[in-house]
Amino acid sequence: MPHSSSITAILYAFAANLGIALAKALAAFWTGSGSLLAEAVHSFADCGNQVLLLVGMKRAGKQATHKHPMGFGRESYIWSMMVAFTLFSVGGVFSVYEGWLRYANPHEVDNAGVAVVILLIAVGLEYFSLKRALAALAQEQGERSLWQWFRETHSSELMVVVGEDLAALLGLIIALIMLGLTLVTGNTAYDALGSALIGLLLISVAVLIGKEVHSLLLGETAEDIRNDIQRYLESQACVVRVLNLWAINHGNRVMVTVKAELTPDMRVTDAVREINAMEQQIKQDHARVQWVFFEIDNAD
Repeated sequence: MPHSSSITAILYAFAANLGIALAKALAAFWTGSGSLLAEAVHSFADCGNQVLLLVGMKRAGKQATHKHPMGFGRESYIWSMMVAFTLFSVGGVFSVYEGWLRYANPHEVDNAGVAVVILLIAVGLEYFSLKRALAALAQEQGERSLWQWFRETHSSELMVVVGEDLAALLGLIIALIMLGLTLVTGNTAYDALGSALIGLLLISVAVLIGKEVHSLLLGETAEDIRNDIQRYLESQACVVRVLNLWAINHGNRVMVTVKAELTPDMRVTDAVREINAMEQQIKQDHARVQWVFFEIDNAD
């Protein structure tokens, strides 16, 4: 996925969340709604998310150095992890705590009708932000389901944006339902429960995103690229068998290592020519492949 698409999705999300956060905050102080306050904290946290993601993408684009010869591509994973566990979880824990406080010490919700109107506007803006994020990942997603893409993607910044947009949309629906129940019944316990449910939703999203980014940090296989390269190598007349093959995500790039047995009694110059041709073809077929390390052996 080109960085420009990710940056566009992040900027759209930031603009939408900033406007929504300010509206929610004003409405929360005006109405005294715990659900709205939880949603305002969530939206401000989302704005912080986008700033951190942009910083991470900028740092990930730095040129390779002697000390870091493979560049800084994985740095985007680190900043995405910070988003997941710092902002998502802090926002989630705050919302659960706020819900408990409002349940233990009930506060009347004033002007709930105004709050409902603001939440409906926020739903529209969040839907727009989510739609832009989904458009940005469409090419990378291909035929895969959204969940399958989430489990396999290397684009941690898009993973976070889509995750937070989905969480925001679900959170708004929860806030609308609970605020509506409070308006109909006059029981503020529903509003307090809404705040707690939004917090639990955020914590759940943080755990899911944190788990996937953790896998990327450890060095996750680019399965589609690996499988394609495996088939390509096995189709080559000079390759007897592929002993080992890695295709590891490194930010927006992939490192490929191959250990293969070639045709016996090949001259060194012929083996070098064949290997160079295969490496060139691999890079030509897969734009994300930056490095290919090929080793000849007869045992793994």
